[in-house]
Amino acid sequence: MGNNPSKSGPAASRGTKIKLATKSPRAAAFVPLLQGLERRNELNEVIKGRVVKICELLDQGVGVYANGFVKDSHSLDMERLYGRADAAELEALEAEGKLFSLAGRVLTLRSFGKVAFFDLLDSTGSLQCYMDKEETDEKSFKLFKRLDVGDIIGVRGSLFRTKTGELTLKCAEITLLTKSIRPLPEKYHGLKDMEQRYRRRYVDIIVNPEKKEIFEKRIRIIREFRRLMEEAGFREVETPILQPIPGGATAKPFETHHNALDMTLYLRISPELYLKRLLVGGFEKIFELNRSFRNEGISTRHNPEFTMCEFYWAYATFEDLMDFTARLFADLALKICGSTRITYSGQEIDLRPDLWKRLDFYDSLLEIGGHGPEMFNDRQALCRYIQSRGEKAVDSEKIGKLQAKLFDLDVEPKLIQPHFICHYPAELSPLSRRNEADPSLTDRFEFFICGREMGNAFSELNDPADQRARFEEQVAEKEAGNEEAHFMDEDYLRALEYGMPPAAGEGIGLDRLVMLLTDAPSIREVILFPTLKPES
Repeated sequence: MGNNPSKSGPAASRGTKIKLATKSPRAAAFVPLLQGLERRNELNEVIKGRVVKICELLDQGVGVYANGFVKDSHSLDMERLYGRADAAELEALEAEGKLFSLAGRVLTLRSFGKVAFFDLLDSTGSLQCYMDKEETDEKSFKLFKRLDVGDIIGVRGSLFRTKTGELTLKCAEITLLTKSIRPLPEKYHGLKDMEQRYRRRYVDIIVNPEKKEIFEKRIRIIREFRRLMEEAGFREVETPILQPIPGGATAKPFETHHNALDMTLYLRISPELYLKRLLVGGFEKIFELNRSFRNEGISTRHNPEFTMCEFYWAYATFEDLMDFTARLFADLALKICGSTRITYSGQEIDLRPDLWKRLDFYDSLLEIGGHGPEMFNDRQALCRYIQSRGEKAVDSEKIGKLQAKLFDLDVEPKLIQPHFICHYPAELSPLSRRNEADPSLTDRFEFFICGREMGNAFSELNDPADQRARFEEQVAEKEAGNEEAHFMDEDYLRALEYGMPPAAGEGIGLDRLVMLLTDAPSIREVILFPTLKPES
């Protein structure tokens, strides 16, 4: 930090009313920071007091923002290695001169004059630490007296067990690594406002340890998902995020511009058409764990930026993918949760592969939705009913899209246990292979758990003439105002004209998978930094 005082005094700066209770010449360097806090209406006396401490520490030659610290242990290591050790065993370790170096954030401070306790939080958990003026060097004890909750420190000391039996580190030395200016939220009230939790995730995972556990579990889920795919013989590839023509799903894309090439580009809505180009090139089993982007609404199930897996399997059919998907989810649940029976929102979900039900799309409208063909094949009756449920429906919409809205209203919410819904209308599936027995349907399925779609799959359309006709239908819809309709992709058609083997492909929403396996009610709970409106 600089140490040149401003003309108006060390604790003030021209054009501000901010005053600090210190004569330190270093205070002037912090005034712009405080002014920024004041403009955001976030400046308070606690923050001012912490800045004063920083200035005084700097005046005493104590660094407040260190560069590195050598640590040899984590709090979880201590618990694993010595959690069952009795007091005598720990005393023997101390007698041998066994010391441990840890670093982390001060979570609590409990001072009793010449002794004090505090909790140190690192990446693995927290450990209680103890300071005794008689057993700590004078410099460290003086520094300890200047600490605040939220500061990041390094400690070195020996282990012992308190009278209450708690494993504790007796600190011989303390090093200040980072002085915290902002106080953490109050212990018992914490960070409760949902939007503030999502917006300030860096605080959320400090004060709400159970939320950090969700993301630790997410890491394990993604790692295990990748392992299972590789064990099944799939090879991981990467495809472009910036695409000249977005495709692979019906969704409105985000648009950008590349200056050097002077061309419009789009954030991908799906990697599908690039992955299928690789099937043409000779890859037979491929997958991509990808970030995709869709310029659409936000809800507890939708975020504009999301993670999914798409995989493609040459010479397989959509029936093969149903068998594979059920085994995949069962294996994941067993590995992550210890059982194929999991609980979500208070309901037990059984993921055993033999219990996944299979039902045709139109049969689901009848058996689960309670609507007969005389209703779901009557465009006007469909429109009236959908409108009566508060949803938008117009006579000009294709009947397949109206039937899909009916499905969303009266079937999807009831699919609690795992269901495969198969054979969607061709007009809803512009990239799916037609069913040979009934060309108005496609060999496609979506699967649902807990009343929400988890993934989409189909036998791939490899007929270039049929694909061109479907693209042209999509282009006509786009010209009529449908922003989610497909673009014409001439290069993809060129690839099909070289010949793509019969294949099946699937996309699985990994954010929703994490929600399922962590019992999270909202997609925002499983995305570290979900999309939010800017703060006012």
